[in-house]
Amino acid sequence: MEKIQVDILGLSTSPASGGAYALILKEVNGNRRLPIIIGAFEAQSIALEIEGIKPPRPLTHDLMKSIIDSLGVDLAEITISELRDGTFYAKLSLDSQEIDARPSDAIALAVRYGAPIFVADKVMSEAAFLPENEEQESAEPLSSHKGKETRLTKLEALRAQLQDAVEREDYEHAAQLRDEIRKFEPRK
Repeated sequence: MEKIQVDILGLSTSPASGGAYALILKEVNGNRRLPIIIGAFEAQSIALEIEGIKPPRPLTHDLMKSIIDSLGVDLAEITISELRDGTFYAKLSLDSQEIDARPSDAIALAVRYGAPIFVADKVMSEAAFLPENEEQESAEPLSSHKGKETRLTKLEALRAQLQDAVEREDYEHAAQLRDEIRKFEPRK
């Protein structure tokens, strides 16, 4: 599986998100962004570790790390491996074993280990977006065929709305727009 290394770009919430948070991943050697909606507990666990704040008692991900360490195993990397029906799937690479995990849990462990985070190339192709300034440079030229021109114009409008939603930190709406954009993009 081809995979792309990413870093955590940001973590934020929106009043419209119903208590969920958006974790934004950015490819290390590129400009694409991948938004993943995660729960409040996982967001708190990731944020506390990134900020270097140690709670008085271990959180669930701290406990998981302690268990993994006590077994003499090391977390080599995590990979967001699949996107199926709007749900992301991840894998923990523990020495020679791969274990299925939710991306939020996998990332919470990765930040504790300082382990690299990867996204399958296919997942990036399906779900990532380019910030507006990079998007314009690589936008597909409009065709002279009237039907295709209308389709591309709508696609460009959706991409602009997506960028606006991300800038306003309305990640729930951004996820809906991303799904709508997928309907217009050619299948690979």
